[in-house]
Amino acid sequence: MNSMIVQVDKLHTLRGHKDGVYTLTNGPQDAIFFSGAGDGLIVRWNLDDAESGKVIAKVPGSVYAIHYERERNNLIIGENHEGIHIVNLDTKKELGAVKTTGAAIFDIKTYQEDIIVASGEGMVTVLNYQNLSIQKQWNDSIQSVRSIAINPLAKEMAVGFSDNKIRVYDLKTYKRKYEIEAHTNSVFTLTYSPDYRWLLSGSRDAHLKVWNVNEHYELQESIVAHMYCINHIEYSPEGKYFATCSMDKSVKIWDSEQFKLLKVIDKARHAGHGTSVNRLLWSKHVSETQKNPLISAGDDRSISVWQVDLDEKKNDYQ
Repeated sequence: MNSMIVQVDKLHTLRGHKDGVYTLTNGPQDAIFFSGAGDGLIVRWNLDDAESGKVIAKVPGSVYAIHYERERNNLIIGENHEGIHIVNLDTKKELGAVKTTGAAIFDIKTYQEDIIVASGEGMVTVLNYQNLSIQKQWNDSIQSVRSIAINPLAKEMAVGFSDNKIRVYDLKTYKRKYEIEAHTNSVFTLTYSPDYRWLLSGSRDAHLKVWNVNEHYELQESIVAHMYCINHIEYSPEGKYFATCSMDKSVKIWDSEQFKLLKVIDKARHAGHGTSVNRLLWSKHVSETQKNPLISAGDDRSISVWQVDLDEKKNDYQ
């Protein structure tokens, strides 16, 4: 079995937000991405001209969730305590807004003609994309809904709650199929593997867990992955690796087949973030100077762009 060496180089530190950066999403081209922060700003960044961010929207409240929807070229923005705004990136105009909740919005996903919103009072809201009418809205907990993951293959949606549970719903009826006693604290992040064999969860209990989708979400792995809360999990574009980020100020790179730690990116060794790392985005962008850079956002108001090179030679757990 080949071993792995991971080389990490910091390409850029992007500044401009005036508060913690909580969310990142991809854009219409591989070089484009968007950030949202506690300052209510939505900023467009271009990896080919990384230092020049452009504010495309400003809302009065903090932004914890934004979602890019490629088919319509729309950006869906979750405004803290107010609801969602839809901005078309072609016309640069707001197409609509709706107040779905009086609580914080922690995640937004789309599936076919549905916009699915996770909010702080334990509410999941399903909106019709065309007219923004509420199709379905339910509480399965009095505690926050923190994360949504979509599995179009099985037509399932996994939802992470602050009551420590993962609940899995049918994407046609939105009826609950499974309820998993997943963690000992809030489930902050969920993602399906690119082949949809696994559901990965990260929690405030610092554990990374791997669930076998084809075996009714049976627990496959439980790993003490960080010192503090795991805020986000993100797969690399080709799916061979994934990254986690944490309140412990670090980003970690993992092998996605064996779930083994390959690299730790932190302030001491790589001039990483000095505070909680809140969000990751692993870009598909390729240029002469970068290939599939990993982007991280933190409470220190900055965004870091990393070149992660993986070479099958020897192990390096630094």
